[in-house]
Amino acid sequence: MSTVTPILYGARYSTYTRSAIMALAAKGIEHRFETVDIFAPATRESGYEAIHPFMKVPALRHGDFTLYETGAINRYIDEAFPGPSLQPAGLIDRARMNQVISIADSYGYRTLVWDIYVETISNPRDGLPTDEARVAQAFPRARTLLTVLSGILADNPYLAGNTLTLADIHCAPQFGYFVECPDSVALLAETPNLSAWWDRISQTPAWHAAAKEA
Repeated sequence: MSTVTPILYGARYSTYTRSAIMALAAKGIEHRFETVDIFAPATRESGYEAIHPFMKVPALRHGDFTLYETGAINRYIDEAFPGPSLQPAGLIDRARMNQVISIADSYGYRTLVWDIYVETISNPRDGLPTDEARVAQAFPRARTLLTVLSGILADNPYLAGNTLTLADIHCAPQFGYFVECPDSVALLAETPNLSAWWDRISQTPAWHAAAKEA
């Protein structure tokens, strides 16, 4: 079934959609992209709820198989298609990859994207007020997150060893929004190895495929 063109449903502004796009690009897989605006009332009427009953993005359709939840989608992409492996073969590196993905979901997404990027960049751009207290509480959490990821990265080029994996692909879209805030760039500079990781990831074709405007 790997010869069937997969369809990715999502929104290009979504970090999780961007993660799935990165996985497809890193594998070199041509796909069809279907834009889904989960905030538009017409989306529910469009039948998308039959694809994703929780009305989130992304979702993937590959032939007769439909899948949602980014972690599951990206593992499926890696295992269903030819191309470079995006999951380490070694037990410890694979465990680290899964740990980093969980860390990003549990402690990164809301802090980096909603509490910092949305409050300091998106809201002012849209004429909405910034919750300064929320931002002030977020930066110490962000520092803890960066310190933890820096320790996991150590001297490796990637978060789960020597090659690009789903860990990097899961984290990169969150960092893409985070670093739009000038104070975030200064905070990231406190962890030079992680800053170098971001420079490395943000130059990859996979990131450029995910970050381009719709």
